[in-house]
Amino acid sequence: MAAWTWRFEKADGTEVQPAVQPEEFTTQGDAESWVGEYWKALAEGGADQVTLFEDASEIYGPMSLHMEGAEESEDASA
Repeated sequence: MAAWTWRFEKADGTEVQPAVQPEEFTTQGDAESWVGEYWKALAEGGADQVTLFEDASEIYGPMSLHMEGAEESEDASA
């Protein structure tokens, strides 16, 4: 059975430890749901992006954990 896992990275691709420890997922949907639930905590904990793997095969990524335009919006409201 395939195991779906995330790699957590800084913006330059350096691997970092996640703020929330993930499990190994048995489906891609479970892995994607998990990152959808915890992306904000992961970003606040120092991860800038994630890459999804099925066993040793890279499926997609890196995918940013930062909302597009969020920094500009925060700056404008300050």
